[in-house]
Amino acid sequence: MGEMQVPADAYYGASTQRAVLNFPISGQPLPRRFIRALGMVKKAAAQTNLELGLLARRRARAIAAAAQEVMDGKLDDQFPIDIYQTGSRTSTTTNANEVIANRATEILGGERGSKLVHPNDHVNLCQSSNDVIPTAIQLASAMAVQDELIPALERLRLALEEKSKEFWPVLKTGRTHLQDATPIRLGQEFKGYAGQVEESIRRAHGAIDELSRLPIGGTAVGTGINSHPQFARIITGRLAKASGVQVRETPNHFHAQATLDALVAAHGGLRSVATSLWKIGSDIRLMGTGPIAGLGELRLPETQPGSSIMPGKVNPVIVESLLMVIARVYGNDATVLVSGQSGSIFELNVMMPVAGYSILESITLMAAATRNFSERCVEGLQATDRGPELVERSPMLATALNPAIGYDEASKLAKESMRSGHSIRQLARARGVNEGTLNKLLDLGKMTKPGLEGPGGGG
Repeated sequence: MGEMQVPADAYYGASTQRAVLNFPISGQPLPRRFIRALGMVKKAAAQTNLELGLLARRRARAIAAAAQEVMDGKLDDQFPIDIYQTGSRTSTTTNANEVIANRATEILGGERGSKLVHPNDHVNLCQSSNDVIPTAIQLASAMAVQDELIPALERLRLALEEKSKEFWPVLKTGRTHLQDATPIRLGQEFKGYAGQVEESIRRAHGAIDELSRLPIGGTAVGTGINSHPQFARIITGRLAKASGVQVRETPNHFHAQATLDALVAAHGGLRSVATSLWKIGSDIRLMGTGPIAGLGELRLPETQPGSSIMPGKVNPVIVESLLMVIARVYGNDATVLVSGQSGSIFELNVMMPVAGYSILESITLMAAATRNFSERCVEGLQATDRGPELVERSPMLATALNPAIGYDEASKLAKESMRSGHSIRQLARARGVNEGTLNKLLDLGKMTKPGLEGPGGGG
C-alpha cells in the first residue's frame, strides 16, 4: 500500500499508523482491561506454540515477555487506534502483533523493525483477528464481572442485610400501586432488596458462564486453518489459569466466531442486575423524600449541599448517580443487541469493537456505582419516626377489622378515616369495638407475618 511514516519511537508499524489515520472518530482508545486481555491471549499463544514445538524457545520467551509488558500496562501508549474502526478489530490485532514483535525483537538484542520476531509468522502464529479479538473481549468481560462487579454486589448485599436487621423493629405503611397498603416492617423491605442483590450475584455468575466458551482456535472462519489441532485446547487451559476464570474452548467454533450471542446473553444478565439496582435506589430515594413535605421515612447521608440558592437543602445525589449509570447500561445493552443482530453476517461479526467497549463500560460503571451506593448511601441510612407515625394513621388498618365487623363496615371506616383524618382505632372505638379486640386485631407486628387472625387478601 506504499510507504507510511511512523513515529521513530513507536513500537507499532505501518499498519497501525494507517488505522490511526483511517479512523479519526472519537479520540477514545481501547479500554485497559481489553488491552490486558489481549496481552494475555498473545502470551498464552506464545507459550502454547512453544509447547507444540512451533516456536523456538528464545523467540517464544521473548514474545511472552513482551506480551507481559502489554498486560502490565507498560505499552498502553502504543495502542492508539480508535474504538470505532474495522468491525473485526483487525487493526487492533495488527497493532498488538507489531508492538509485541518489535519489543520481543529488542529483548532478543535485535533492532526494532528488523522482524527478528515477525508480527504475523511468530506473534500471530495459529491465530487470526477473527478468533483473537472475540476471545479477548469475552475474557476481559468475564474477568471484570468476577473481579469488579461481583465484589461490589456482595458489599451491597451485606450492607442491605445489616440494615434489614437494624430496621426490623420499625413498622411502617406498606404500599402497592403507590397507595397505602397493609403494614410492613422496614427491615422486611430491606430484606427484599438484599434478596434482589443476591439474585443479581447469581445472574452475574451466569454472565461469566456465557462468556467462558472462547472462540480461540477457529482462526479465519471457524475451521482452524493454519492452527495446530491441539492449539485451542491448550491455550484455553493457560488462559483459565492466568485469569482465574474457568474459560474453555467453545464446542462450536463456527457459532462462536460468526455471532456475538455470548455478549448479547451476558449483557442481558447485566441489564437484569441494573434493573434491580434501579428499583432499590428508587425506593430508597422515595422513602427519603422531604424531609417535611415528602415521605421522610429514611434519612439519607448528607454528602454535599443540594442547592446554590436554598440553604440547608440536601439531595439524594448518590442515588441519582447510580440511576444515571443504569441509564447508560440500558443504552449499552441496546448497542450490544444491535451489534449482535446486525453485525453477524455469515462467518464473522463485524461490530465487535463497539460491542466489546460497551459491555466493558457497563461492567466497570455498574461496579463503581454499586460500591459508591453502598459506601455513601446504604451504609449510612437511618430510619426516622415518620414510618411508625404514618402507619398508625393509615386507613388500610381497617383491613384488620374484617374478621370483627366485616368487609363492608371496614370499608366505611377506611373512607371515613380518609375524610375525617381520624385513625381507624379511634373510629372503631367510637363504634363500640371493645379495647381488647382492637388491641388484638390492630397488633401491627402480627400484621407483618402470615396468619388467619387478621386481614384477608387483596392488592
